[in-house]
Amino acid sequence: MSETTTGATGASGASYAAAGVDIEAGDRAVELMKEWVKKTRRPEVLGGLGGFAGLFDASALKRYERPLLASATDGVGTKVDIARQLGVYDTIGHDLVAMVMDDIVVCGAEPLFMTDYICVGKVHPERVAAIVKGIAEGCVLAGCALVGGETAEHPGLLGEDDFDVAGAGTGVVEADRLLGADRIRRGDAVIAMASSGLHSNGYSLVRHVLLNRAGLSLDAHIEEFGRTLGEELLEPTKIYSLDCLALTRTTEVHAFSHVTGGGLAANLARVIPDGLHAVVDRATWTPAPVFDLVGRTGEVERLELEKTLNMGVGMIAIVPAESTEAALTTLADRGVEAWVAGEITERGEHATGAALVGDYAV
Repeated sequence: MSETTTGATGASGASYAAAGVDIEAGDRAVELMKEWVKKTRRPEVLGGLGGFAGLFDASALKRYERPLLASATDGVGTKVDIARQLGVYDTIGHDLVAMVMDDIVVCGAEPLFMTDYICVGKVHPERVAAIVKGIAEGCVLAGCALVGGETAEHPGLLGEDDFDVAGAGTGVVEADRLLGADRIRRGDAVIAMASSGLHSNGYSLVRHVLLNRAGLSLDAHIEEFGRTLGEELLEPTKIYSLDCLALTRTTEVHAFSHVTGGGLAANLARVIPDGLHAVVDRATWTPAPVFDLVGRTGEVERLELEKTLNMGVGMIAIVPAESTEAALTTLADRGVEAWVAGEITERGEHATGAALVGDYAV
């Protein structure tokens, strides 16, 4: 999981270490992260950490009639800068897993395995291990294995405390159980699942408004939050993968939509077929205080907020109307706050794929 090419040219000449790359620190980081990676192991995983590639026994897919592999890749964006400023490195991995695996589960796929890429200006082994710890914990919550990754040290391009993370994942779904727009029907219910906060989108706007423009400190206690601004902004993205899979096992589901960059309406529109329209009623929920703080402090118009932030909804399930009660019961049993937020209607002459109507509850 670390860059290992040596570059020494002689005892008195240039060396990789002199150029800023510490191979020994990278090796120590790998040793520190091994215990966390082991916690994500699934029976299909072969070998251990340190190989050139992670191995997953695909014979496990023989039980499928026609297995479809689903893949996704993503990062966490500028939320990593909040982690850097606070010196908190063991939560950002939850965000990474959520951004990747909650995209995969949208089509009904079971998450199988994930790899990560961590880029740093200087390898601090304990920091890298803390990042991987968070990724591993996220993988456990998503039900997938962390089969490998890469830690790259880029001195000169990144500052000593700078870092970024990215990941890629793979899942599998039976072809005849693939979820999506072709299953959605008029009269279907739109069920919203609450977000844990901002999740991992819109942080360029959030940082600009709260930190740069308003000059708030990450250590400032915010009464509405009941904690510091930094703690609120670093709240990990909720991982819905196993909750969504539980829904598919207990009731009929037509589609999911993961609410990320672009907001609720734009992401919901991605799974709505031509001729139909998703109407979501804002009055069915109250966004968390952090959304109001960003809007009020930055004088951000509501439509701009809604196309940038999730506004309190992290995942949408579209189910037949008669499946609503069963779906809500399943989610409640799993500790997921959820509610009927709207319905699928016929698309009018000027309607788009999805729209928010009404005012938010207070």
